[in-house]
Amino acid sequence: MRNRKPELLVPAGSLEVLKVAIKYGADACYIGGEMFGLRAKARNFGPEEMKEGIEYAHSFGKKVYVTANITAHNRDLKGIREYFTELKEIKPDALIISDPGVMMIAKEVCPEIEIHISTQANNVNYAGFNFWHSLGAKRVVSARELSIEEIGEIRANIPDELEIETFVHGAMCISYSGRCLLSNYFTGRDANLGACTHPCRWKYYIMEESRPGEYLPVFENDRGTYIFNSKDLCMIEHIPDPVNAGIDSYKIEGRMKTALYVACVARTYRKAIDDYFEDPKKYEANMDYYKEEISKCTYRQFTTGFFYNRPDSSAQIYDNNTYVREYTYLGIVEDVLPDGSVLLTQRNKFSVGEECEAMLADRSNEVLKVLDIRDENGVHMDSCPHPQQKIYVAFDKKLSLLDLIRRKE
Repeated sequence: MRNRKPELLVPAGSLEVLKVAIKYGADACYIGGEMFGLRAKARNFGPEEMKEGIEYAHSFGKKVYVTANITAHNRDLKGIREYFTELKEIKPDALIISDPGVMMIAKEVCPEIEIHISTQANNVNYAGFNFWHSLGAKRVVSARELSIEEIGEIRANIPDELEIETFVHGAMCISYSGRCLLSNYFTGRDANLGACTHPCRWKYYIMEESRPGEYLPVFENDRGTYIFNSKDLCMIEHIPDPVNAGIDSYKIEGRMKTALYVACVARTYRKAIDDYFEDPKKYEANMDYYKEEISKCTYRQFTTGFFYNRPDSSAQIYDNNTYVREYTYLGIVEDVLPDGSVLLTQRNKFSVGEECEAMLADRSNEVLKVLDIRDENGVHMDSCPHPQQKIYVAFDKKLSLLDLIRRKE
């Protein structure tokens, strides 16, 4: 049994979110460039932003991994070679790859960059892990379909230096290891090329062939059913089990999530991991705190996925596809002025006199009152109704760069 402290690996869909992830506890971030990752709808990173983000993370002793995990077609290979040539100069800490051909190009073009094998490669047994290791992989991401027991067996049958990365929090996929064809079938947008439209979250009816236009609910009600809609994975109450199974990196899903979501999840898992390694009794004593904080993120109810048994109907949500949202994201501190007021980009409307909350990196939350709002020209405003507007806000307490502002609903 290994008892190494796992890396906390957090997603970042933009430079701002990467900086937030680092501040709130990530050991490493995984990001996507403008091509060849599986989140085409995410904002993603251009070359200059990627360079800045990697340098920023390295200045704090943290790492950045870049996704290049599409299922590549012939037409993609030339572009991939050019992309890896650019990445060679930018120097990420690893490339996340699923395609053997793409891996061979990476080994040829930038052999000094580590290769991590994506969950998209369906990594479910130790023979597969050893295969990738024999080709030079430093790390393999386990498929979400594995149990804790199976991961422990993999650890016992692979070299000690081969790392295991495992998803412990975030959205689950209805398809095996994320290899979904529904999006391509319904909309022509290929999930395996990064353009998934998430049809697993849609409402479905059935229609009998001889009665076109007559839609029948799958269950006995008139609302249809979300037959593919899974609950979200959450292992915050089970931190010791993946550690004991030999997992080296705890991966959070969500490259399309907001800075608030990333900060909330990163901070909560950071504290849970640190508390457990300081003293398991401290971890148990703080369980209510972790559960309360993790529920402040948007989520679709929680499940432990495949870790302890095969998911049944209790792991699905059949009556809706909406998130549970207890807090609304108002903004992030982008600058602090000499008078103590802060610059925000408005994410949701709020007003002078309102009470809100600052989420701080030291794992505390500070209740705030909005004293004043001004636009970029210094004009006072009673409220800020315009999304993405730059505003200056005075609160009744001092704040710091990258503090998150939210409001309890």
